[in-house]
Amino acid sequence: MKWISAPKAATNAILGSLSVALIFVATPASAQVDSRLDRIERQLSALQRAVFPGGDDRFFEPEITPEANTQGQVTTQPQATTSALTDVLVRLDAIEQQLARLTAATEVNENALVALETRIAAIEGGTLAAAPATGTSSAPAAERPSGVIPVPEETAEVDLPEPPAQTAPSPERVAAVQAIAKPATGDQGDDEYTYGFRLWDAGFYPEAQQQLALFVAQYPDHWRTTYGRNLLGRAFLDAGDPRAAATHFFENYQSDSAAARAPDSLLYLAESMIALEDTRRACIALAEFGDTYPALAVGRLSGMYEGLSGRVDCD
Repeated sequence: MKWISAPKAATNAILGSLSVALIFVATPASAQVDSRLDRIERQLSALQRAVFPGGDDRFFEPEITPEANTQGQVTTQPQATTSALTDVLVRLDAIEQQLARLTAATEVNENALVALETRIAAIEGGTLAAAPATGTSSAPAAERPSGVIPVPEETAEVDLPEPPAQTAPSPERVAAVQAIAKPATGDQGDDEYTYGFRLWDAGFYPEAQQQLALFVAQYPDHWRTTYGRNLLGRAFLDAGDPRAAATHFFENYQSDSAAARAPDSLLYLAESMIALEDTRRACIALAEFGDTYPALAVGRLSGMYEGLSGRVDCD
């Protein structure tokens, strides 16, 4: 859970580089300044990919929006001038704005991780509230009962509230979960995924979420990882949390659009957006599925694709 420190360390390194670059701005613009700025911008792009692995604004609102100027107009990228020094200052200003956005997002991620660690500790301590009845739900995502506590969407520098007291699961539930056996085929990664699948298939969504999240974290390069990310999203969707589900579906699609369950995740992303009543993004996901996977749109996933397309009006 300490991986979040990597983007912060990268941010600090870029800030240090900016300080040195600013010293050079005091002298006439040179090839050295351009070279250093190019390197800083490349590092910043890499950092953005680390902080926003799924930050496509077609599906998610940006954390930071453009600031308005004194006339109430949205500030856009400054126009370049013929002065080399002014061009350097323009680039530095853009970098500083991006760093401010990344810093804020890093704080949001840290707060979310604190909440997630609290939830996992509650699960391991046997204090998680009882989930819905056993069995896979066939109700629409928006009507499915919630069996988990969603991670609060905290803003930067806001203390997380104390988690509410949870009711311990019933002895019957504990026994039912323990009765689900973890396979031992010799492929430990596959066994971890299969165990998560069995928990999900039995309707134990919080336990499945924990197990699948651990599998994805421990085996990021396993051939089952695309299945694990997709099923992790479904565990949240089936538990009535389409917003958390959408994050996992988009991450699975974006990380490798050619992976086995990437097309499934794109359709489930559309379903999540429909549950959130976000028709625009649902239509974007459906259109991208039709363009990217035309064979699947009339093949294996045709039923789901047509069903979702019939639930929204995409002009």
